[in-house]
Amino acid sequence: MLGRQFPQVKTMLLEAAGDITAFADFPPAHWKKIWSTNPLERLNREIKRRADVVQVFPNPAALDRLAAAVLAELHDEWQVFDRRYLSEGSMAELFTDKPAPQQQIPAQAEPNELH
Repeated sequence: MLGRQFPQVKTMLLEAAGDITAFADFPPAHWKKIWSTNPLERLNREIKRRADVVQVFPNPAALDRLAAAVLAELHDEWQVFDRRYLSEGSMAELFTDKPAPQQQIPAQAEPNELH
């Protein structure tokens, strides 16, 4: 459908097919978590919450330091706590000796070209 009305979009999507389907190289158990932006939204809310407490920063570097401190704290939590966003067992599946399947998206004919 996009090919007739928006040929540039069709071209862009076909060229980006490898990037768009990169998640398929991961185990299916990871797919929903890769699609999700929940961790990023949670991180942004935490930075905003802490910035609201301060209210006025003397310079942009001070805000950068606050954001870096939040990121460092999150990193430390991910290193120490047993609760993980992606389990160790599912991550182990990434390191098997199985070759990664090659994803190919075939170019589809336009609907009016089928007849």
